[in-house]
Amino acid sequence: MAFPDPDPLTTRQEDVLRRVVQHFIDTASPVGSKALAEAVELSSASVRSTMRDLEDAGYLGHPHTSAGRVPTERGYRTYVDSLMDVTGLSDREASLLRESIRRRLGDLEAVARETSRLLGRLSQLLGVVLTPSLSTGVLERIEVVPLGATRVLFVLALRGGLARTVAAEVDVVIDERALDGIVRRLNERLAGHSLEEIRRTGRERVRDLAEEDGTGIVRVVLRDGKALFREVAPERRAAIGGAQHLVAQPEFSSPEWVRDVVELAESEDVVVHLLETPRLVDPTDPDRAVVLIGREVGRGRPGDGPSYSVVTAPYRLGDGVGAVAVLGPTRMDYSRAVGLVEYVASLLGDEASD
Repeated sequence: MAFPDPDPLTTRQEDVLRRVVQHFIDTASPVGSKALAEAVELSSASVRSTMRDLEDAGYLGHPHTSAGRVPTERGYRTYVDSLMDVTGLSDREASLLRESIRRRLGDLEAVARETSRLLGRLSQLLGVVLTPSLSTGVLERIEVVPLGATRVLFVLALRGGLARTVAAEVDVVIDERALDGIVRRLNERLAGHSLEEIRRTGRERVRDLAEEDGTGIVRVVLRDGKALFREVAPERRAAIGGAQHLVAQPEFSSPEWVRDVVELAESEDVVVHLLETPRLVDPTDPDRAVVLIGREVGRGRPGDGPSYSVVTAPYRLGDGVGAVAVLGPTRMDYSRAVGLVEYVASLLGDEASD
């Protein structure tokens, strides 16, 4: 949602707005003028007047049950865009995340599961790690590992460190002496092409190899190629952790909102679609976190219920792009959320590519 450009805020208005947002994030309670007066070294009357001006301009709201103010979506947006400082991680937190990723290098799904869990715990929000789409990944090599007399494991290694493994049955007893040669021929025909392209043209590329193949491997590629080189299902790409932390937030005290959080945590396809929308990439700085607040996400509700915000940053593995995100109520600690997702995204791109 784009807000119309208001008049520029004065230095005093910026200071009061920043403090109102920070106080509300910390306490979940509306902020009164007396609570701010001492901190900003102004009289209660001056702070009250400034808060009234901010409310008139749409930056603050005034709950009917309280004399204090709360930030509106415009207030949060202004805070995120121009008033907040990104919070860095402690040495302990940074080390915990680094070691968790390094222990699981080579298994991106395991990295995603554990990292989403840690993101949820450290942010007290819903942590999400989205692995890159494999369709655009370029095949670096195929490896075939015998699992038995007529069963093999295909290992598809993609440029940038991604990998996909698929077990398959062959229709003859495998001649392991001929296996290396036929796998080498397959790599000559298929390596260097994207999985999407291989799904379309792979049969034609390898069809003539079937006559000289005594292993049954080429026939598996011809028979099961579309499944072998398919995209990973959404439930395999999105690792989501921390729902128990999110439902502990004050906004989610009602049963219907707990239900909504649980449904979101279980809807991997919805999360994948949300995190792959073009609006979540900043063309001027593609590695920077992007923040969507409330109605910008498209999942907020009108009325007095909480709405969601999303903080996400991309990471790159070869030709693939994944995402790191936290999802939670609009009253989230945006400065910490941005610091977390940018740090984790940089780790995933750096560590998993080594």
